[in-house]
Amino acid sequence: MREQLKDMLTRAMKAGEKRRVGTLRLILAAIKDRDIANRTDGAGELVSDEEILSILQKMIKQRRESTILYQEGGRLELAEQEEQEIAIIEEFLPEQIGADEMAAAVAAVIADCGATGLKDMGGVMAALKERYAGRMDFGRAAGQVKSLLAG
Repeated sequence: MREQLKDMLTRAMKAGEKRRVGTLRLILAAIKDRDIANRTDGAGELVSDEEILSILQKMIKQRRESTILYQEGGRLELAEQEEQEIAIIEEFLPEQIGADEMAAAVAAVIADCGATGLKDMGGVMAALKERYAGRMDFGRAAGQVKSLLAG
C-alpha cells in the first residue's frame, strides 16, 4: 500500500493536481510519523497495511470533524477543501460495509466472543477491528456494540 501511495503521488505531481499532491503528502507524512514512533518504541518495524488503513480512517474522521466546524463557522471554501481531501483518502480504503452488514457483523462478533455486558465491549471492539480493518466505521460500531451489550 505504501508503494501504491508513492506511485499515486508521482502521477499526481506529473499531472499537476495540487490538492491530490498535498493530500498524498499528508498521508505519507502520517505513515512516516508512525514508522518513527514504532522505532522509538522499540518495535523497529515499518507500519503494516492494516495500520495504514487505521491511519487513513483517522485522517478521514479528523477531516469530517473539521468540515462540520468550518461549515458552522461559515468557512465553506475550507469545508469544501476538507471534503476533497476526504474523497482522495477514501480511494485507498476498501469498500465500507453498509449499516445492515455492520449490524449483522456486530451481532455475530458479540455471539462469537460470548459477550454479555458492557465489561466485554473492549474484546468485542478488538475482534471487530481485527476482522473488519479499514472496512467499518468503528465509531458507529461502538455505539451499536454498546446498545446491544447494555440490553
